[in-house]
Amino acid sequence: MNSVKSSTSGQNCGCNCDCDASTMKGIFPTRLSIVVFVAYIGLFVNQGILVTATKDEDNKYPYNTTTVVLMTECVKLVMATTLYVRENDFFSIFSELRKHFKVLFVYFVPAGLYCLYNNLQFINLAEYDPTTYYILLQFRVVVTGITFQFVFHKKLSCKQWLSLLLLTMGCLIKQIKQDITMKDIVGYGGQSVNFHVNKNLLLIGIQIFCSCFAGVYNESLLKGKHGTVHIWIQNIFMYIDSIICNILVLAYTGDLRSALTHDSLNSILQLPVLAIIINYAMVGIVTSLFLQSLNSILKMFASSIEILFTAVLCWFIFGIPIDVFTIAAIAVVSYALYLYSINPVINLPANDSVAKRARKHSEYDDEIEDAIEGEDKYGKLSVA
Repeated sequence: MNSVKSSTSGQNCGCNCDCDASTMKGIFPTRLSIVVFVAYIGLFVNQGILVTATKDEDNKYPYNTTTVVLMTECVKLVMATTLYVRENDFFSIFSELRKHFKVLFVYFVPAGLYCLYNNLQFINLAEYDPTTYYILLQFRVVVTGITFQFVFHKKLSCKQWLSLLLLTMGCLIKQIKQDITMKDIVGYGGQSVNFHVNKNLLLIGIQIFCSCFAGVYNESLLKGKHGTVHIWIQNIFMYIDSIICNILVLAYTGDLRSALTHDSLNSILQLPVLAIIINYAMVGIVTSLFLQSLNSILKMFASSIEILFTAVLCWFIFGIPIDVFTIAAIAVVSYALYLYSINPVINLPANDSVAKRARKHSEYDDEIEDAIEGEDKYGKLSVA
C-alpha cells in the first residue's frame, strides 16, 4: 500500500510539474511576451510617478495638459512609422491605407475612447495620490471581464471570475479607508463608512469604461477581427485617428488655439514633461504588443501589479505613507494573481502557430486536472 502511494505521489509530482510548465507557457507563449509584460508594468508605474512629480505646490500642472496629450499621440505616430519602415518601404503605408481603409475607420472607436481616457488621467491624478488612483482603476477588471466575454464570445471560468472579484475587493479595501471617519471612531465609539458619489468618482467611472471597452475592442482588431493587417500599420491607423480625435475635442472645448500657442508649446519643453511624453508614447507601443501577444484580462492583472511598485516608490520618493489598508489591498491583489495563474485566459490569434501550441497546453491541463480528480475519487491515475 505504501509503495503504491509513493508511486502515485511521484506521478502526481510529475503531473504537477508538467502542469506548472504548461500553465506558464499558456500565460507567456514566447520570451518576448514576458518582456512585454514586464515593460508594460514598468512604463505605467513610471508614468504615474512622472505625472505626480510635475505637479506644483498647489497640486496643479504648470503646463498645458491637452498639449501634452496631443504631442504624445504625434510621438506615437512617429514611433510606429519608424518601426514599420525598418522592414518596409515608407510609401507602402499609403497603399496599406487604401487597402485597409475600413480598418482605419473602425479604429476611431478605440482611438476616441483612449483620447478621453488620456485627458481624464491628468484630471484624476490631480485629485488622488498615485496609489489610490491605480487601486480605484482596478474596478475596471470586472468590467473588462464582462466586456471580454461579450466581444470574444468566451465564457470565463469560476476561478477566473473569483480572481477578478478579489481584485475588486482590493479596490474596495483602499476606498473604504478613505471614507472612515476617525472623529466618529473616537467620539462615539463606532465607525462610519460612507460612500460619496461626486464628480471625481464619476470621472473615474468614465475613465474605467473607456479603458475597458477600448482595450478589449483594440485587442480584437489586433488579432484579426477585420483581417490580417501589419501590427505597425494598425498602430499608425490608431494614432492618426487619435490625433484627429484630440483635435476635434480641443476644437469643441475651444482649447485648440490655447494648446498650440507659443506659451503652451514652450511649457512642455522641460525635461520632466518631455519624459512624460516619451514614456506615454512607449506605453502606447508596448500596449499594442501586449494586446496582440497576450490578452486584455492579463493586462488588467499587470495593471494590478503596478499598485505594489507604485506604493513603494511613492513612499520612497514623495513620502506618501503606506498604511495598513494599502498593505491589505496589496495582499488581496497578490492572492488574486496567484489564483489567476492556476487557470489563465488564453486568447491568441487564430492563425498564430504559438496560439495552436498554447491551446494544446490548455487541453493538456484539462486532461491532467481530470486525471487528478479521477485519482482522488478512485485512488489511481486515470490517464497513461
